[in-house]
Parts: sequence; C-alpha cells; structure tokens
Amino acid sequence: MKLILASDLSFLLKYGYDLTGIPKDQMKIGHITTAYKVSRSNIEFFKKVSETIKENGYEMEDFDIEGKTKGEIKDFFKDKNVVHIEGGNTFYLLKVIRETGFDKILKELLGEGRVYIGTSAGSYVMCPTIEVSDWNPDGKDRFGVTDFTALNYVPFVLKVHYEDKAEELVREKIKTLKYPLNILRDGQGMFCEDGICQFVGDGDQVKF
Repeated sequence: MKLILASDLSFLLKYGYDLTGIPKDQMKIGHITTAYKVSRSNIEFFKKVSETIKENGYEMEDFDIEGKTKGEIKDFFKDKNVVHIEGGNTFYLLKVIRETGFDKILKELLGEGRVYIGTSAGSYVMCPTIEVSDWNPDGKDRFGVTDFTALNYVPFVLKVHYEDKAEELVREKIKTLKYPLNILRDGQGMFCEDGICQFVGDGDQVKF
C-alpha cells in the first residue's frame, strides 16, 4: 500500500506524483473535492488547483462524495488508479467520510491496489486523529464534529502548511499529543509504503 501525504500541490508536482510509481500517461486520478466546497473564501484557489493538475498533463476527474452511495463511489473509482483527497475543512471532510461509509470504501480501494494521495485535510484524515487541524488560532467550523478520531493509516499526526511564526503555538500544543508529530512545510510530504514512512521534500524537516 502506498500513501502520499502532502502539505500542498507544489509537493505533488515536484515529488508526489512520481512517488506513485505509475507512469504519467497511465495515471488516472479520482480527485475528491468534498473538503473544499465549504471553504467559500478559498473556493477559487481550490478550483485553480484542479486546473493546475490538468495543465501539468495529469488525467484527473473531480468528485464530491457527499450524498453518494457506496455503489456510486465504487463506480467512479472503477477506472482510477489514484485516490486523491483534496484540502479544505478537515472536520467537514471527516463528517462526510463517516456519513457515506467512505472509510470502508477507501479500505477496499486501497486493498485493490490504488495509491492514496492526500493534500492538507486529505493528509490529516489518514492520521489517528485530526486534532492538529484544531490548532488553527483563527478557528474553523467543526460542523458538529466532536470525535476527532480519524482513519488511522499512519502512526503519527501531521501539522501541514507549517511556517516559522507558528513555532510557539506548536511547541505548546505538542505537549498534549498522544502521537508523534511530523511537521510539513509547503513543498514537503510523507511517503509511506507497506507501513514504512519517510519524509520527502524541499529543505529539512522541522523537528522539536
């Protein structure tokens, strides 16, 4: 099983897509847009992400899992070899994953050999918990989510989009964590294959 957990698109274009091991002309990406449709202030940014992926020559199709049946989701991914969950509101994404049973569907898809790519929120949900997503000092709408338990595909939690100005906050918050923390700046990510994970990206990984 291959998992690519990115902070942003720049990492995917430079490193992440190559890490799938799938030739570019054979890659078919199912791009789950659910997390960003509630990020109204950033909706144009996320639309540009989709356009940029296609402009770089990747075959990709957008898909919103909210309200879809298991059959509809499986049918969408029938001809896709990459499951890519885009960023946005992590709480909303986790809520919809639970409501649709996508957690179970994803397990089937990856068990059938598809590669997983997550960007931002799509990376957070693969951790044991999304609690780090709640560190945003500006706050985010939680959409009624009080249980932060996530999909638990990796044994650590992530802090994505890290900038040095967040150092004091992270140093304080890290004291409350049950799990190890991997910090990712934009342009950085984690590559996991068969349970072994490694840091990949521009510059050194931040560690406290």
